[in-house]
Amino acid sequence: MNTTTQLSIPAPSRYDRDSDGRLTGLCFDGGAKQQPGGALWLVAVDGSDHALRAVAEAARLAGQIKDCSLNLVNVQHWLSREAAETELAGRGWKASEKARALLAATGTPWQLHVVMGEAADAIVALSGRLGCQTIVVGSRGLGATENLLVGSVAYKVIHLSPVSVLVVR
Repeated sequence: MNTTTQLSIPAPSRYDRDSDGRLTGLCFDGGAKQQPGGALWLVAVDGSDHALRAVAEAARLAGQIKDCSLNLVNVQHWLSREAAETELAGRGWKASEKARALLAATGTPWQLHVVMGEAADAIVALSGRLGCQTIVVGSRGLGATENLLVGSVAYKVIHLSPVSVLVVR
């Protein structure tokens, strides 16, 4: 038994499947209810300290905006059909654990979306599907040379996104 399946994971509120019935994403509700006319932000989380700083800043700023809802997104690499069914929820739940705890401590409601794909593309696509006004991502602090060779999710999101992107260092 994998350690991710030993976690206490609530039932997702939504399952997303492709045309072949393959699980491609799911959503967990954490009390977030989008208010009509309210701001909707998407915050990328991967379990890192960089992402946690982005969540903290998003929560701080959202607290200053009337009716701002936070959606967390965790992107997993593509899994086989079987692994997606058994592991996707656990991997996303574990990777978002600190972010969810931080939001719970501040009383900030959230929704968690766990999706598969290439990180930047999946973040921007989900932002569009949800109708988000802002995407918040953490910066890994890569140097110029490393960025040229490897690229960064934040850099790619900035260039792909039609909405504002806040990069938190």
